[in-house]
Amino acid sequence: MNILYTIGTFFANNILTKPQFFVGLLVFVGYLFLGKKIYEAVGGFIKGTVGYMILNVGAAGLVVTFRPILAALKTKFNLDAAVIDPYFGLQAVTEGLKKHNLVDNTMMVLLIGFIVNIILVLLRKYTKLRTLFITGHIMQQQASTALWIAVISYVLTNKANPGLAVLLAGIFAGVYWSVATNLTVEPTQRLTGNAGFAIGHQQMFAIWFVDKVAPKIGNPKKKLDDIKLPKWLSILHDDIISTGLIMIVFFGAIMLLLGPDFFTAKLGKCVVEAGKQICPIKNPNGVSPNPMVSAFDGKKEWFGTYVISTTLSFAVYLTILKTGVRMFVSELTTSFQGISNKILPGSFPAVDCAASYGFGSPSAVLFGFLAGLIAQFIAIFGLLVFKSPVFIITGFVPVFFDNATIAVYAEKRGGARAALILSALSGFLQVVLGAVAVSIFQMKGLGGWHGNIDQSTIWLVQGAFMKYLGYIGYAIVIITMLIIPQLQFRRAKDADTYFEGLVELEDEEY
Repeated sequence: MNILYTIGTFFANNILTKPQFFVGLLVFVGYLFLGKKIYEAVGGFIKGTVGYMILNVGAAGLVVTFRPILAALKTKFNLDAAVIDPYFGLQAVTEGLKKHNLVDNTMMVLLIGFIVNIILVLLRKYTKLRTLFITGHIMQQQASTALWIAVISYVLTNKANPGLAVLLAGIFAGVYWSVATNLTVEPTQRLTGNAGFAIGHQQMFAIWFVDKVAPKIGNPKKKLDDIKLPKWLSILHDDIISTGLIMIVFFGAIMLLLGPDFFTAKLGKCVVEAGKQICPIKNPNGVSPNPMVSAFDGKKEWFGTYVISTTLSFAVYLTILKTGVRMFVSELTTSFQGISNKILPGSFPAVDCAASYGFGSPSAVLFGFLAGLIAQFIAIFGLLVFKSPVFIITGFVPVFFDNATIAVYAEKRGGARAALILSALSGFLQVVLGAVAVSIFQMKGLGGWHGNIDQSTIWLVQGAFMKYLGYIGYAIVIITMLIIPQLQFRRAKDADTYFEGLVELEDEEY
């Protein structure tokens, strides 16, 4: 008995509370399910673990770079700012969870959610669910955000056991993954000609909505390819260039508003600007966490050298972060497939939304990005005009992947008009409802919010139910989601084709 207790204690203290090792262990087990050699499983463990550690390096770099600028914005203009991006949101909720000593439990939420997803698909005869979410990095982001919502709903509001918050967050994540991915089966089969996969990303409810609404908005015969754009816009396909430009525009403008004086202030020394005293931001220990407070010595050229190099560091750290994500996700996704093939043969894998891009119009991705970006700019201007207490800063992932995906699906069903209108609507809602989410979910001062369209719409409503109605609200959210596949099944013409995911295709779609 003592041996089991010792093993359990070691596992809890050294694996479950260390996300990088937990990811590595999942990869190791998945490889064994695939029948890989032991040395291949060990190699997968190492790559998964190192990839997660690289992710942490990138995330830490983002905090060091952007948090002081946002803190300065709060100090000088009394304005709370948040970047709507899942990576910024991930770091923000991580900072919040640290205050409750729960940051190491996010991988447990992921595991619980994955198990719930497996169980619901195993019971598909009753649940009518047929999709397994295997997009690992998205699962990690959503597990962290789900845990934060559970924490502010059950620990802070109802003083519940933090362990219960972990369990409830895991169940919520698992049910959401199961139900939301299931909603994308028919739209994706229609788009891809029954290719046999679903979407597991950040806009699954949005994909279902677009598939239903797009035919009522436009004409599928009028394509985006008929619209001609300047060739130079093709550079925006590169995420490093797009991220760099977005960060220069937004954070560069913020740094220019703050002015060089703030960044030349020494530790413990205040400066006076426009009759107002501005002091370095300090933590409770009296040490400034802002490495840029004394970084600008006044000798360098202010905008061309300092501001641009600082803002471009966002692209650097995001690239580091995404490198780590790709490394551990490629291993984790393979291991998940090994587990699902052994336990859930015949289920639909729910994969990254980018898998759909090759089946849509070549122009849809760029047009979706541009329409969403313009709509976000308009919404941000509206926040300033109406003096919103929360200022939203555009993040690359939502404005690109959400809106590009929506444009791909919308153009298939409703042509160019539907693609432009629905991707613009998505961009507008990301900003406006993202600002609401920052307030409701207590993200002020943490610097970020998940920001994707599902998280700024469906999760906003669900999170509000959980926060303000407690356990009753949580039950309503879970039961409502589980009813959705029952309604889908009842509307299907044939039970066999429902579980096969087949849809009738027009001749031109073959």
